[in-house]
Amino acid sequence: MLLIISLLMIAVFIGLLMTKKLSALTALIVVPTLFALLAGNGLETGDMVIKGLRTVAPTGVMLIFAMLYFMSVTDAGMFDPIIKKIVSAVDGDPVKIFFGTVLLGFIVALDGDGATVYMIVLSAFLPIYERIGLSKLKSACLLLQCTGLGNMFPWGGPTARAATAVHAEISTLFVPLMLPLLACVIWTFVMAFILGRHERKRIGWNGDSAEKPPLVFEAKACASWRFWTNWVLTIALITLLVLDLVPMAYLFMLATAIMFLVNFPRLDQQQEQLGRHAPAILSVASLIFAAAVFTGIFSETGMANALAQAIVNVIPAALGPYLAVITALISIPVTWLVSNDVFYFGMLPVLVQAASHYGIAPVEMARAALVGQPVHILSPLVASTYLLVGMLKLDYAQTQRFTLRWSFITSIVFFLTCLLLGAFPFYQNV
Repeated sequence: MLLIISLLMIAVFIGLLMTKKLSALTALIVVPTLFALLAGNGLETGDMVIKGLRTVAPTGVMLIFAMLYFMSVTDAGMFDPIIKKIVSAVDGDPVKIFFGTVLLGFIVALDGDGATVYMIVLSAFLPIYERIGLSKLKSACLLLQCTGLGNMFPWGGPTARAATAVHAEISTLFVPLMLPLLACVIWTFVMAFILGRHERKRIGWNGDSAEKPPLVFEAKACASWRFWTNWVLTIALITLLVLDLVPMAYLFMLATAIMFLVNFPRLDQQQEQLGRHAPAILSVASLIFAAAVFTGIFSETGMANALAQAIVNVIPAALGPYLAVITALISIPVTWLVSNDVFYFGMLPVLVQAASHYGIAPVEMARAALVGQPVHILSPLVASTYLLVGMLKLDYAQTQRFTLRWSFITSIVFFLTCLLLGAFPFYQNV
């Protein structure tokens, strides 16, 4: 009976999201509540939800303050001198221009928001693309790699969702992924070199006769001591994050408070910052806490165990130890077809329960489930991609077709590096 109810709950949940009958926030709360009542649970449903909330609270708090921190230091002009130097250094060489695009894209992607990446990078580089006559399609491809990988930072949506779904500490999940992410960053610069070489040939660039485009980015006026304090604080923050000496939620709370004192010391300034970024932060954080309803009920009612046992019975015994690899590979097409909410909250918990029967840890499954993110950024469900296409005046379908092959390679680079470094197992001995 529990198996039937759990299957119905997941089918209804996924169906409502894919048909856009309900928002993810509403579906995550309403659907599991109704099915918990259908399974015969009454007032104890509330206790199940509270248990779920306790597991996601550190992730939710970390996410709120991490987004606020990086959005605010960007507003304070921390990256502006770097942006100005990047733009002034690229001259007319397509390879340098694409290097500058990628470097700036990754710097801005620290705040985890794709729309911010496109607006800042294109405000600096679009006039250069147009003056030199560079392919905007190739520029879009490179920026999509930056946002697809930037989304995988701990304060980005996919990583937070994966950690929430498996009840894992986000630092435990993310730190082993840092080197695979670095490998993908290096690959993106290789892409920039390859595509830049193509553009050199296409436009007939000659280094001796190339015109240097005008500087188009004006940095904000920022006190020198504030600029360097912001960088020291950010480097210290990232170092402590990697060392895992302090809980990540408290780390970002403390860093945000110090950053406010340095850059926005007056109360009205701090209120302005909170008001400016509250909509973006609330939309992500509320989703994480709503997911606690789904995961709490799914786990505590016994539905997860019932469904996992059914999957274990269906999966050939020979394939069970490969479930992490299977999850990684299916994440590439599935996260393009469906939203992150559907995959991480609807499908991943089931795969995790099944994998536990073969000795694969939930956090390893969560890491494997992130492999598809470089391709997910191309999904028609990702709103920020439409902004990029609109700003560059490109055809959406053509952008998809051109970028897909490169994003697929990025996912494979991430996949192979994760296997090589043991982020998740290729084969797990039971």
